Amino acid sequence: MSIFTGSGVAIVTPFNDDESINYDKLDELLDFHCNHRTDSIIICGTTGESSTLSEEEHMDCIRFTIERVKGRVPVIAGTGSNSTYTTVQMSREAVEDGADGLLLVTPYYNKCTQAGLVAHYTQVAKEAKAPIILYSVASRTGVNIAPETAAELYKTVDNIVGIKEASGNISQIAKVMNLTDGKIDLYSGNDDQIVPILSLGGKGVISVLANIAPDYTHDICENFFKGNVAESCRMQLAALPLIEKLFCEVNPIPVKKALNLMGLEVGPLRMPLTEMTEANTAKLAEQMKKFGISVL
Repeated sequence: MSIFTGSGVAIVTPFNDDESINYDKLDELLDFHCNHRTDSIIICGTTGESSTLSEEEHMDCIRFTIERVKGRVPVIAGTGSNSTYTTVQMSREAVEDGADGLLLVTPYYNKCTQAGLVAHYTQVAKEAKAPIILYSVASRTGVNIAPETAAELYKTVDNIVGIKEASGNISQIAKVMNLTDGKIDLYSGNDDQIVPILSLGGKGVISVLANIAPDYTHDICENFFKGNVAESCRMQLAALPLIEKLFCEVNPIPVKKALNLMGLEVGPLRMPLTEMTEANTAKLAEQMKKFGISVL
């Protein structure tokens, strides 16, 4: 059984003006998503600025989310690191705290081989007894999970159950599904490819768009699963201009700006991320209004 199907939000981490984590606001956001049909919360991923959280902040944020969600939807903890030891420690702690699953990005900067990926993920899976979703995003990490590697891990490690594919390479994604007989739980890591990935047997999306349009993102998936493929496709295409603006600067710069434009007050970014330019902010606000999202 999949950890979730549908729309999982790659939720932002809200900060106070001093850049400490704003837990009151995070609590509000969690309720917002549970009340607007988000199917899973993915905490401390790329969109959550995990790379600039201390390990203590990282684990506190995961623990807080699990406690506040209270089983309303599955909580998936992003606990990947460029260190296998650190990934094991954080993953074990997240599982002990009650995470329903783990999202593990490929080790970054040290750029291991495919054999290194197999060794890394196998070790983490052995130590952290929870369902694991591999996360392939070579544009950020410098390391691609080859289809053969994904298939080997899925077939040989019981609790490696899924993959978040953000390569953008539909041919690669199709090969992953071919090599796993369509059985691996596939999630789109790109909001502009939700429907194409669902058509390959995907279970849903781990979404940036869902931060600002949770019902809409849920409905793209639900329509597809109910057989309303034409409507799902229409919704996917209609969202493309907004999705483009959500990625016109590096994620999560635009989505945090969007949430602040909506009055949700998620606060600043942590350096080295900087605030969105005025020109791009104006273009983002324009697309949000066209999409029917109120902007202050």
